Amino acid sequence: MRQRLTAKEEEIMSIFWEHGEMCIRDIFKYIPEPKPSYNTVATQVKFLEDKGFVSRKPVANTFLYRPAITEKDYSGEAIGNVVKQYYNNSYASVVSQFVEEEKMDLDELKALIAEIENRRK
Repeated sequence: MRQRLTAKEEEIMSIFWEHGEMCIRDIFKYIPEPKPSYNTVATQVKFLEDKGFVSRKPVANTFLYRPAITEKDYSGEAIGNVVKQYYNNSYASVVSQFVEEEKMDLDELKALIAEIENRRK
């Protein structure tokens, strides 16, 4: 299991997932105002590298960074952690809660079951 990302790290990872490989200067362009300092962004990218979320390769006098995990994989891990921590590792309990709280209606539940059945074929 990977470490969790902070909100700022998730913001930077979103930039990577949307734009792909880039250097710190490129990342800095996509960060909304008010922008942190360049050094702060570089430090956050270093933390992402240390946590295994990005990798780097040297190019000329800089480094190019790229995501080492897809957004889909990260989301799946995050959801899995929530299910494990709060639902005793039971995805059925999650779906049940959605139905009970009327966040998922019967038609959506039927569509989900049909999708699962189709994938098993």
